[in-house]
Amino acid sequence: MFIKRIFYILIIFISIFTTVVHADDLEETENELNTMVWEDTEEEVANTDKEIKINSRSAVIYDRKSKKIIWGKQENTKRPMASTTKIMTAIIVLENTNLNEIVTVSKKAGGTGGSRLGLKAGDRVSINDLLYGLLLVSGNDSAVALAEYIGGSVEGFADMMNKKAEELNLKDTHFVTPHGLDMQEHYTTAFELAQMADYALNIKKFAEIVNTKTATISINGKQKNLKNSNELLGNLYGVNGVKTGFTNGANRCLVTSVDRDGMNIITVVLGADTKKDRTNDSKKLIEYAYKNYEIYSLKEDIKEKYEEWKNINEKRIDIIKGKETNVSTNLEEIDNYYIPIKKMEKEDIEIKIFNLKEIKAPLQKNSYIGKLCVYLNKEKVMELNITTAKEIEALDFWDYLKILTCSIL
Repeated sequence: MFIKRIFYILIIFISIFTTVVHADDLEETENELNTMVWEDTEEEVANTDKEIKINSRSAVIYDRKSKKIIWGKQENTKRPMASTTKIMTAIIVLENTNLNEIVTVSKKAGGTGGSRLGLKAGDRVSINDLLYGLLLVSGNDSAVALAEYIGGSVEGFADMMNKKAEELNLKDTHFVTPHGLDMQEHYTTAFELAQMADYALNIKKFAEIVNTKTATISINGKQKNLKNSNELLGNLYGVNGVKTGFTNGANRCLVTSVDRDGMNIITVVLGADTKKDRTNDSKKLIEYAYKNYEIYSLKEDIKEKYEEWKNINEKRIDIIKGKETNVSTNLEEIDNYYIPIKKMEKEDIEIKIFNLKEIKAPLQKNSYIGKLCVYLNKEKVMELNITTAKEIEALDFWDYLKILTCSIL
């Protein structure tokens, strides 16, 4: 009986340890020793189209021209983002230092685990080459070396990252590290990660690096060849960046920029179970966007509708107790009139104008008197204010006296 108990205990012990490590865990090396678990939430999925089914827990298709979401799945849910963190790391580096400056690698940076460029304490590398190590091979050691050099410490650099996130109005994003290894207060959303990437891609050097398939850098004067870890770069038409990511807490992540026929989108997938899933999910999102959508400018439609309304309705607005008999108006100007629409959907665009029937003087210039609303499939996609073009003064004593005199005569 005693021998049987020992045998059963050994069987249980062996079975436990043979289920801890999976083949998928060996695909990438961005692991964190203190792995945390992020639970999926039952949050309402916004802007989801049933035509796409993906494995990733959060995802978004973001149009760079209109700055709008084409499609999303839990795109506003906070999640860990692994090494896609390095998009913000690169932004801070590129905006705060000279690429030719030389960094001496610290013991802490050289000892950073996970995916690595292969730095050792005492190595001397340029900022430029560290950036290639950061973005092509996702070097966590590069991230710490850059953070310490620019921010004085990892913590100081994280403060810079969070300040930039606040500047970009990324309200659901928070950084603790420059590399993205799992930490409880280190998170973003698919939507805000797309906005972050959009901003970064406007920096010429960043766009150049993430669109580089292979590069040769120098460490201590010795050359080292690097290959971009982005599996879609060079293998899918129009892809020109951006960044991969993996930790046990975040699962597989991928941010992708695509430019085809004048339509430039960013796709983000977070929390894919395998590398194959994140690749396939990204491809699905990209092909769906280009097959079904176009980017349409509403500017001429809005201008035509407003002028038509103006010619008829400005004279119909009554001015009570005002020196003016007619009101003149202005339509709010905006920087971006673009919206993503499904192909053949232009007929479903509707523009309506709502205005006050009467206004009471006095009124300051730019006082609100109405609004122009644009609807797509009965959903409002844009709203512009209509305001007074000049000040309208109220009638005074002498004006009333003049009116009375004229009426008597």
